[in-house]
Amino acid sequence: MSLFGLGKKIEEVKIEPACACNGEVATHEVSSCCCSGQQAENCCGEDNKLTSIKVLGAGCKSCHNQYENVKEAIEELGLGIEVEYITDMEKVMAYGVMSMPAIVVNETVVSMGKVLKSSEVIKLLEKLGF
Repeated sequence: MSLFGLGKKIEEVKIEPACACNGEVATHEVSSCCCSGQQAENCCGEDNKLTSIKVLGAGCKSCHNQYENVKEAIEELGLGIEVEYITDMEKVMAYGVMSMPAIVVNETVVSMGKVLKSSEVIKLLEKLGF
């Protein structure tokens, strides 16, 4: 017998992000993605293209600052994509993010728990190959 549930193993159910094609978070396994589990970089025949960027946050000042910095970085790079700001905690938790703000590029969490300046966001995107 275990007091207060200590020592018991709790099964975790991990929700994987869906394909970068549709930009949604899946509530199913990645294998049901239209790309049959390929990496997001090679999704649907596109080669390492930035398809989506999201800032996950709680709506606080730091999270809002991160959103503005990411928008500024995207403008500086001349990319024609829209930065999405997600404050719905259910959606944030689906990415497995526990500290905010977080940046999600092509459905992959690339930064969390720190407010990056726009220059740091640009360096991060360059490091990722975009």
